[in-house]
Amino acid sequence: MSNPLDRADLRQRVQACIDAELVHQRGVLAEIGSDVDDIVDAIGSLLTGGKRLRAAFLYWGHRAAGRPDSDAAVRLATSMEFFQGAALLHDDVMDDSDSRRGMPSAHRALATHHGARGWVGDADRFGMAGAILAGNLCLNWTEELYATSGLPAEDLARARGLFDRMRTQLMAGQFLDVVESVRPWTTLSDDERIARASHVIRYKSAKYSIEHPLLIGAASGGLGEEDLAALSGYGLDLGEAFQLRDDILGVFGDPETTGKPAGDDLREGKRTVLVAHTLRGATPAGRERMDALLGRPDLTLDQVDELRALMTDSGGVDAVEATIARLTASARASLTRAVGVEDEARTVLEALVETSTARTF
Repeated sequence: MSNPLDRADLRQRVQACIDAELVHQRGVLAEIGSDVDDIVDAIGSLLTGGKRLRAAFLYWGHRAAGRPDSDAAVRLATSMEFFQGAALLHDDVMDDSDSRRGMPSAHRALATHHGARGWVGDADRFGMAGAILAGNLCLNWTEELYATSGLPAEDLARARGLFDRMRTQLMAGQFLDVVESVRPWTTLSDDERIARASHVIRYKSAKYSIEHPLLIGAASGGLGEEDLAALSGYGLDLGEAFQLRDDILGVFGDPETTGKPAGDDLREGKRTVLVAHTLRGATPAGRERMDALLGRPDLTLDQVDELRALMTDSGGVDAVEATIARLTASARASLTRAVGVEDEARTVLEALVETSTARTF
């Protein structure tokens, strides 16, 4: 099939819904004055384009329950894009990232505006404050889109617990990532490092990226408990595989595709499953070199290439690829157990396995 993300013209419709919501919110904020335009502009820039993966999983979860296409389902799906926007805005501040999707990250752009206007005070602090507040606005608008989606109240009530759990667990998952970044790894066994990095993946990314949007859509549509349990298994395994692929792309991917400079994850010192597997397979000299280079903000392209070679030669990349293959096979098996899923939705969900884990370098 053609790109499953474009089935039912979903990406175009989600973008139209985002644009309409931003127009509405600008009207709400108009009485405050034009000073707040910068943070709304930052949100609009971030939410222009993209895969719309989370929106797709919510929408097709809803359709999986046998519900017809509707603008209300698309609006509910759009709430996931604002939720991701909040996560990305906050994540870029916490990681001190320079760019996002090939453009300056929101806090960097706001700091530039501060300097260009000749304002007083610390431009970087201004940028971080603005980006945090932009993320908070996205969280507010996620809730508004959910509540005003147009779906019947009983449909929204069925999914409400999952919606609330997703938001709570992601915030805690973000903090889990912060905690893990400062805990010493040198005293841990290889298995402990892999387990800790996998735990972060589950709660910082996998659940909110695929499992929770899918279940919110399916629960709002009234899918039965056994099918929901099967889709949970599908979504969690696929979500973890998706993040593992993202971690590989963060090191080996083309910046034109990833939207981030080559080796950015290495400069940020992200303790990924890929890093943990590399440390397991590396020689003592290789582990020493990894410890010396990972997390250096001044990492050169030659040093990035050195770490890439270390990850490949140690078997780290192969180990992660094997885990991705195992998780995607498990996700497909779980989907077959969801016998009540509507046929078109099943076809799309099957296709989304490949889309979510595409090996694009």
